[in-house]
Amino acid sequence: MTDSLELIKASKYILIVTHINPDPDTISSALAISNFLADQKIKHMVYNRDIKKFQSLKFLSRFEKISDVLPTFYDLVISVDCGDMKRFGFKPMADTKIINIDHHLSNEDFGTIDLVEPNRGSTAEIVYDFLMENNIQITKEIATALYVGIYSDTQGFATSRTNKKTFDIISHLVGTGVNPGFIADELLRKDSLAKYRILPRVLDTLTLHKEGRVATIYVEESTLNECGASLRECEDALDMALNIGVVDVAMFFRVLGNKTRVSLRSKNGYDVSALAAKFGGGGHKFSSGCSISTLDINEAKNMILKEIDEKK
Repeated sequence: MTDSLELIKASKYILIVTHINPDPDTISSALAISNFLADQKIKHMVYNRDIKKFQSLKFLSRFEKISDVLPTFYDLVISVDCGDMKRFGFKPMADTKIINIDHHLSNEDFGTIDLVEPNRGSTAEIVYDFLMENNIQITKEIATALYVGIYSDTQGFATSRTNKKTFDIISHLVGTGVNPGFIADELLRKDSLAKYRILPRVLDTLTLHKEGRVATIYVEESTLNECGASLRECEDALDMALNIGVVDVAMFFRVLGNKTRVSLRSKNGYDVSALAAKFGGGGHKFSSGCSISTLDINEAKNMILKEIDEKK
């Protein structure tokens, strides 16, 4: 990880890239790095093309500086939480050096330097290791961003990759002044009314397949518009479907652009990353996604159901 710091110090302008349709781990990891670079007066920018649709983390330091406009020049890309370069939402300039920081099993190791650890619960944990191994001071602002990323991607410290090291990191972050109660309020208690309008509509689409072991839900754009809701406000429905006792795999379908996007969640040992890979997607064993080249949600649903082991 010291090689990464040398590359950062040698760069004139750094572009920190977060993935399309962002989640808290990618944004928080980027802002932790951004706060470090700002402290060192290193020129940089955090980029996300969809940031105007994602405002739930505006309490984090430097969130307001995230841009959806690419700079005309950069000589280093730091990619956070992106399994492949398609997740950038743009094609980097030729011959640009890339530091690839990620925890997805499906990561394509596309970086000049790859800091990829699939056994970690979040990309934020790998960013923490980078900072610690390079003796970089973790300020309260950096620590708050890292805490949010870890808390979110481990689903409140509840995933299988949460371990002693995770809690050692959290203990250190809290020791810098992070306020867990404040963060919980910001993440869990700031829902919009639209969310509670859209969730019943999405759950109305719930269908069980294969003797109840597979659950599917979907949302159409017209329903989102009627409720004034975003796709992120539908995500709790996927967890709710998976929480049904008999269900091993839950799938959420929605049309994005010219494809149907599918989010996959599982429990009881079912590997949805292998399922997603059959459609060019990827992710983690229990949380993955893919896109299918059809605008017909039922067609996409049937294509995936055919690939699921009948025994599951």
